[in-house]
Amino acid sequence: MVPEQGGTLSTITIPEGLAPVTLFGAGDSALRAIEDGMPSVDIRVQDRTIHVEGPAGVVQAVTALFEELISLAESGSPLGPDEVAHAVSLLQASQEKQATVSAAVLSARGHAIRPRSETQAKYVRAMDESTVVFGIGPAGTGKTYLAMAKAVQQLLDGVVRRIIVTRPAVEAGESLGFLPGSLTEKVDPYLRPVYDALGDMLEPETLVELRESGTIEVAPLAYMRGRTLNDAFIILDEAQNTTKMQMKMFLTRLGFNSTMVITGDPTQVDLPKGNLSGLVDAVNVLAGIDGIEFCKFSSADVVRHATVRAIIDAYDRRDSAKERLKHEY
Repeated sequence: MVPEQGGTLSTITIPEGLAPVTLFGAGDSALRAIEDGMPSVDIRVQDRTIHVEGPAGVVQAVTALFEELISLAESGSPLGPDEVAHAVSLLQASQEKQATVSAAVLSARGHAIRPRSETQAKYVRAMDESTVVFGIGPAGTGKTYLAMAKAVQQLLDGVVRRIIVTRPAVEAGESLGFLPGSLTEKVDPYLRPVYDALGDMLEPETLVELRESGTIEVAPLAYMRGRTLNDAFIILDEAQNTTKMQMKMFLTRLGFNSTMVITGDPTQVDLPKGNLSGLVDAVNVLAGIDGIEFCKFSSADVVRHATVRAIIDAYDRRDSAKERLKHEY
């Protein structure tokens, strides 16, 4: 096959041991989705070789997509219609390799954890380059999960000596001392999502050992008071439910050789009426400070079921309409 004048030809080899149906889907559904989404390129499959021909920039992006899908399939990551459709939508929005392909943040428990969107890739880079990083946006965009993966990576690589993950226990008004039971019994219901994510990244016995030794600490935000956190990767999750004073308290715990990541969704505030979210306040107060970066996610970054993206978009439209009406009247 000879590329047309001005066009580019790229070939990708499907590794031995990887069944083409795993990559292309039943009835070549994934292959059809890529062809339909990127009509400016010609895609042909001969034996175990994929030929991609067309404009140079698009060929590069589609080649990167196939390489990413092969990598995901080999690592055992789920590769269903939603994942392929989401990847194609990212290519349509930005035909740049970095939008869909990035080195894995962490390879653990038989699968690779990696950015799936341009915003996620920017977020991971920010955690490497900045001291304080805010991940702001709707649920399902990977804000907390990628931060946890980066924390585990830095711990295993010896960059930090411990991981600290905290959440405001807003359902209990941060008054956990008044609840019955041991500290663990009080805290676990509020921090269960954190343990679930760590369980994806570390073997159960390793996680237990690291928790018992204090190398990984998971605690409510109230337990951060009066501490200086050195040599640590610190994550504040559900930050939209902090007050202004709690956010200031948390940020000033930062010690030497530490990274802080703050995640939250400003549209999901559970604070009592009249209390300004510490996350919203921090965005306004800290903008422009060196070493602090803000990464804002949208429904385009949602990596859950496609319906979740549609749900988020529907609520965003409703909220935008309410804001317009409020300003008009």
